Amino acid sequence: MTSTNDVRKRRLSRDEKTSLNAAHLRPGTSVSANLSAGLKFSFLCLVVSVILFLLGLGLYIDTTNPFLMHLASKLGYDKQQYAVIVDAGSTGSRVLAYKFNRSFIDNKLILAEELFKERKPGLSAFADNPEKAALSIKLLLDEAKAFIPKEKWSSTPLLLKATAGLRLLPHSKAENLLNVVRDLFTKSVFSVDIDAVEIMDGTDEGIFSWFTVNFLLGRLSKSNQAAALDLGGGSTQVTFAPTDPEQVPLYEKYMHEVKISLNKEINVFTHSYLGLGLMAARHEVFTKGYNPEETNIESACVNPIISNRTWLYNNIEYKISGKDSGKPSQENPVVDFDVCLELIKSKVMPKVKPKPFSLKQHTIAAFSYYFERAIESGLIDPFQGGEITVESFRKKALEVCQTPNDEQPFMCFDLTYISVLLREGFGLADKKKIKLYKQIDGHEISWALGCAYNILTSDDKYNS
Repeated sequence: MTSTNDVRKRRLSRDEKTSLNAAHLRPGTSVSANLSAGLKFSFLCLVVSVILFLLGLGLYIDTTNPFLMHLASKLGYDKQQYAVIVDAGSTGSRVLAYKFNRSFIDNKLILAEELFKERKPGLSAFADNPEKAALSIKLLLDEAKAFIPKEKWSSTPLLLKATAGLRLLPHSKAENLLNVVRDLFTKSVFSVDIDAVEIMDGTDEGIFSWFTVNFLLGRLSKSNQAAALDLGGGSTQVTFAPTDPEQVPLYEKYMHEVKISLNKEINVFTHSYLGLGLMAARHEVFTKGYNPEETNIESACVNPIISNRTWLYNNIEYKISGKDSGKPSQENPVVDFDVCLELIKSKVMPKVKPKPFSLKQHTIAAFSYYFERAIESGLIDPFQGGEITVESFRKKALEVCQTPNDEQPFMCFDLTYISVLLREGFGLADKKKIKLYKQIDGHEISWALGCAYNILTSDDKYNS
């Protein structure tokens, strides 16, 4: 027969083992703390197992679901990553700092927060004073430092990509600007690679913009991604994924494989039309027929009431005046719309090569100057954005050109140009709908988001 003392000894032995095992698992912690951690781990394993089982059955599970992300955060299994991208555009420099959460199941990046700050003018305006260019970028980096927790600075990639503004500068001046920024970056608290400061290829600009739009619209993994139209100051980009495989060979020179997830790539058409940005187009049309050194010019696309209006392009100051339309029956001075229209066509059409003839098959998202001019002319709501037709741009252009307006001296040209670019340049029908965006779900439409996503997913230093 077993005595009471023997039973007590065996119980005591079990208790001692439990205590010893707990101490072995986590030195310096209590049994209850280790038990709590064990329960957390077991519960997470259970959740993961259920999700993997459902995935194995072919059922779709959204691993970015807010509930799952919140659960992972509560259990201490969430991970935040940051990225800082400086967009050195032709009219201004912008810093975009992003906070991402990583899905604890499939390592997918989920955009959580972002910072957007802008300073004008762009770097190209400091071509003869590079030190001021460096100062403007430093002030933007200070904003990023305030946004990102100090303990994350050293693991946050920092990049500056210059676009058409610097592409149009003489090489030596562009390099001087980039070099002062490189010197600034070497002293940065962020993670900086050797090629962190450069002039971005127009192809990357188009692909990153397309990625950003479809990422924010939740369409990357779908078969009908939106086409992205980005109208900048010096260039314009057109990017879309052809829906018909037979179209791919037609665009062979302009097709690129884009990684949209860990194990999926698709073919995307993209081209950056240098010189077809809004400011570059103004310069091309306004200076037609003038010697390159002439800065006092008249244009048929500017209302006659405008006289010697200052306009700065590529660090050269121009005095722009309107040209009398010669229509004596008009009560108010107007722009001869037909003359302006044909003038713009003559400058646009030769530069649209290749012509994106299958663009019309896609849902189209347009941003940058497309959006800004639509707001300023009253075509869409400034806060909500909107959807309009190609024809709407031309009708509004005709209306603006017939109205003397000293406050918006170049709006007649800008709207007419956008109309020509979409209709005659890109071959879109009058009734084709264009979705205009500045933000989606509170996030800025910018190639910078696609760039940040790319660096965090393609560089092993950040993708672990």
